[in-house]
Amino acid sequence: MSALPPTAEILADDHLLAAWLAEEAGRRLLEVRAEGLEGKALKDAGDKAAHDLLMELLAAYRPDDAVLSEEALENAADKDRRLSAERVWIVDPLDGTREFSEPPRDDWAVHVALWGRGESRIGGLSAAAVAQPALGETFRTGNPPVVPPRSHQRPRIAVSRSRPPAFVEALAAELDAELVPMGSAGVKMMSVVRDLTDAYVHAGGQYEWDSAAPVAVAAAAGLHTSRVDGSPLRYNQDDVYLPDVVVCRPELAEAILAFIARHGVEG
Repeated sequence: MSALPPTAEILADDHLLAAWLAEEAGRRLLEVRAEGLEGKALKDAGDKAAHDLLMELLAAYRPDDAVLSEEALENAADKDRRLSAERVWIVDPLDGTREFSEPPRDDWAVHVALWGRGESRIGGLSAAAVAQPALGETFRTGNPPVVPPRSHQRPRIAVSRSRPPAFVEALAAELDAELVPMGSAGVKMMSVVRDLTDAYVHAGGQYEWDSAAPVAVAAAAGLHTSRVDGSPLRYNQDDVYLPDVVVCRPELAEAILAFIARHGVEG
């Protein structure tokens, strides 16, 4: 195990443990990035290294909990265990593989979230952390980030680096908003926390690990989080496909959801 053991304080607090796990995976990813690999070889090495480390650490320090990870192909036995478990870690060991493989880009992240049965907080998520290792930043529940006052008069909407979907362009026109391209889903959601943008609206297909940790952190910071139809986000479901999400400043939620209700998200 390449990581130093966590302190007793970290082991006793799921919020601290989530942050520690995300940071340790982030450190491992930075090591992989420094090995001189390029392209697909770097992507594959990063995915594997971060996943293997997180699985090793969770097995060592939370052996009774189930795990749902992007990098692990879930079989029937794993799914049965996850759906009957009291606690499930939902992790994305490397969110933004493309950006990770393009040094010195920093718009990639590590997601670690904990779902608990009977947990009343957002989607059943009780603790979470999003690390942006290339920035040296970790955002976590427990001690959630304070969202700065809005610094731009015009709203800013985080979008993918490729062409944004037509409905987001139409939404931007409706709100007189700017589109701000950036990398991974978690980075886009944390950009709202950091006042780099004011909203992230996605309907192009995602899974639970894409949004669990950043949604939990955003909600803890006081931002609006929901599906595009305004319904709550739910995690540790039988089908882990969770295709859409809205994260935004609370004062923008009504206008964004109303636009989607009128026009939909096709195109």
